[in-house]
Amino acid sequence: MKRFRTLFAAGLIQVAALSAAHAQSGLEQIKSAGVFKIGTEGTYAPFTFHDASGQLTGFDVDIGRAIAERLGVKAQFVEGKWDGLIAGLDAKRYDAVINQVGITDARRAKYDFSDPYISSAAVLIVREDNTSIKSFDDLKGKKSANTLTSNFGKLAQSHGAEVIAVQGFNEAIDLLTSGRVEATVNDNLSFLDFKKQKPNARVKIAATDKTAEFSNSGVLIRKGNPELQAAINKALADIKADGTYKTISVKYFGTDLSTQ
Repeated sequence: MKRFRTLFAAGLIQVAALSAAHAQSGLEQIKSAGVFKIGTEGTYAPFTFHDASGQLTGFDVDIGRAIAERLGVKAQFVEGKWDGLIAGLDAKRYDAVINQVGITDARRAKYDFSDPYISSAAVLIVREDNTSIKSFDDLKGKKSANTLTSNFGKLAQSHGAEVIAVQGFNEAIDLLTSGRVEATVNDNLSFLDFKKQKPNARVKIAATDKTAEFSNSGVLIRKGNPELQAAINKALADIKADGTYKTISVKYFGTDLSTQ
């Protein structure tokens, strides 16, 4: 009986410890661990990619590091393909996704977002010699290279395009320039960065969609973490106020995006 009571007491202590850990908010768990785990692609220049030395870098990566610093912890990035990136948040592989995740009503139903930290536009990209696609409506019956679950892929599908699945921007452009697809719908800032790197690439923007669903991106977190959401929003406000955001955006885009 004595042994049973000892085991029972030990079990109660273990349950209490687990309950206390469970009771911690997402922000408290991050601070306790000393690490802010961030899901990102690592293949989406200039937002999240690997430089010539193989180091993970990019606008979103620097923003993630700046947020972590304001939270008083270190940033740890977990890379994954876009189509499984948000699922990784569900599986608690990381605390947030910072990867140009568009703020949409459909995503808001299941997740929480920070305030928008960047705004761009969806652009329809075609080869320079293409004269048949001049608007998004002209995508009907055409092939567009996109990641299947992205806002851009859904936009292409909504206009009747057949979406050819790719893993990222560079693969989409490769399919486009090789003639295997007629178009790709993608981010304007990514296109501008690509043209800066490869000014002779024979591709152009045929149309632009500036609706908020495709332009505003935020830090994606699991629902039920109001303290974490508030802390991330404060961190974003602070890095804009102290000039850190301007430094990061000028580094990657040559302009201060906080004023746009």
